[in-house]
Amino acid sequence: MTIAHVYKRDHTNTDEIIPARYLNTDDRAELASHCLEDLDGDFVKKVNKGDVIVAGEDFGCGSSREHAVWAIRGAGVQTVIAKSFARIFYRNAIDNGFYLIESSDAPDKINDGDELDIDFKAGVINNKTAGTEIVFNPLPDFALEIINDGGLLEHVTKKQK
Repeated sequence: MTIAHVYKRDHTNTDEIIPARYLNTDDRAELASHCLEDLDGDFVKKVNKGDVIVAGEDFGCGSSREHAVWAIRGAGVQTVIAKSFARIFYRNAIDNGFYLIESSDAPDKINDGDELDIDFKAGVINNKTAGTEIVFNPLPDFALEIINDGGLLEHVTKKQK
């Protein structure tokens, strides 16, 4: 079961995703334990493996820290659905093997606690709670290859063999 954790706001920055005071580690479990704590102090208590974050415009703006993606992935989040993403965050996500969904209307059609089923290949979000389908543009094949290989480093290593 995939549950949506909705933050109906724009410009969620990387310092809100993982505060700078925790950037002295690259341990993903440690980073995950502080994911979104300045935005939602209870997030790590209520998120379950496979859940999703839903947000507005410009998610991941601010600094270019990869720690933001590591914290979200470490918390077990399956994907982030947002109206738009900061360019560097978007690229960091793909480089780290993390699928993002960009949809201008999905965040307005998903409420906190909704149960979702996502078909990443077909580009369809089935909101089981609302009984609606939301279509999005799936990532191109080259990005899917990088994500499926576990990230850019793994992808390049695989291609060299």
